[in-house]
Amino acid sequence: MRRRPTPQQLELFARPCDADLVPAPHWQTLPEEARVTLTELMVRLILDHTGAQAPHLTEARHEA
Repeated sequence: MRRRPTPQQLELFARPCDADLVPAPHWQTLPEEARVTLTELMVRLILDHTGAQAPHLTEARHEA
């Protein structure tokens, strides 16, 4: 019986081999607005890739 090759996991956040490149900042040091924007963009990218629909974000209101 043949053994299947083990799939390789890509290291997305590895340090670049080129020492001249500036490393990315730590997530916690980014401004809140930047973190929110990046999260929304990543969600859109993943959902676009899978063909799923992005949920519509609406503001919750309490009507008194």
